[in-house]
Order: sequence, then C-alpha cells, then structure tokens
Amino acid sequence: MKSSSLIALCLLISLPAFSQTHVVRGKITAFNEYPVQNVEVVAKKSKSAVRTDSEGQFELVCNKRDAIQVKHKAFVPYSKKVNPGDEFVSANLVFQDSKKNRELVTSMGNLDPDQLSYALEHLSHENNNFCNFSSIFTLLSTNYPEVQIAGGKEVFFRGVKTMNKDMKNEAVYEVDGMIVEDISFVVPCEVATIDIMKSGGTAIYGTQAVNGVLIIKTKGFK
Repeated sequence: MKSSSLIALCLLISLPAFSQTHVVRGKITAFNEYPVQNVEVVAKKSKSAVRTDSEGQFELVCNKRDAIQVKHKAFVPYSKKVNPGDEFVSANLVFQDSKKNRELVTSMGNLDPDQLSYALEHLSHENNNFCNFSSIFTLLSTNYPEVQIAGGKEVFFRGVKTMNKDMKNEAVYEVDGMIVEDISFVVPCEVATIDIMKSGGTAIYGTQAVNGVLIIKTKGFK
C-alpha cells in the first residue's frame, strides 16, 4: 500500500515537469535545397541533443520557451526560440566557404561532395538565412545593422537624416526594378539579393532618395 502511494506521489510531482516539455521536429538544409546530415542540434534549456539523419531531419525534446541551436565550424551559428505550440522548425544554414570548410563538411558527411560543388557554382544566391524569417522586416533588422525599423514597417538607415522637416526620413524602396510604397508583401524566402544605397547614385531616385534606397530583387526577377 505504501509503495503504491509513493509511486502515485512521484507521478504527481513529475507531471508538471513533463507538461513543460514538448517534442519539436525539424529539418536542416544548406543552399535552401540540400539536407545537412550528421550535424548536432541542441535544445539550450533542456540540454537534449540529437544529430540530423540522412534527410537532415531531427526530433528534439525542448523545455518551455527553449531555443534550438546549431553550431558547426563550417556554418554560421544558428539559433531559434521555440514556443510551446511550435511543432516544426526548418532552418537553412549559411555555409562559410573555404577549402578547409569544404573538406570538413564532406569528410563529416554533412553534405555530399557533388552537391556542394554544384551549389557553390550555381546556388550562391541561396547561401543565406532569408527563409528563416517570418517577415522582410525581421530579416532586415537582424541581418543589416545599419537598418532601423520604425512603426513595424518603415525602414530607415542609421546615420542618414534629412534636413527638410517636410520630407519623410524613410528610405526609398525598389523591388524588382519598381518603386513601391511598402515592402511588407515581400516574402523573405523569395528574396535573392538586398542592396542598401546610402549615397552615390541615389539622385536618379529623386529628392526622397537623400535618405537612401533599399533595393530588393526576388528570385523570379530577370
């Protein structure tokens, strides 16, 4: 009787701990196409760690408000916060190209040699973390230190201020060769390149361009 009571008590104590964890599935890729195999994925709080399979997939036990991290010498470190409702995480790692890193990822079986060779020659525009962001504004504020976001959707360049009080300080936006008023429609994963023009050549965009020009080209633009 006593042993049964003790077991019941242990279960009651452990239930809150179990309720604070959940399993997160995910997939790790490079060049937005090729699965990254045999790379370690770690949950920062729960301390659980697994390695990706041949498809770049993994399952990881995470604590409440945990963070998934991937650290590899050949890739830019990746970290993403996960909430209790998050069930799937996809991440595209950015490859840091060098002879040493090419040898490292192929010898460890992270990437197939032929795929890596093809990607470096033909998919350099995919070697970014753009697909890891939910909006163009979080992408810009995270990847470009000179960018400042105001009001949730207005882009400003640090250090650029107009002297005309009647003129907006917001940058001019060009998407696929067209001037637009708003860039919230831009899907991060569809972005091929982002250029920031603060001076030199901005005159062709008019007086508003004194605050700089944000030039975005998508993958479908020719």
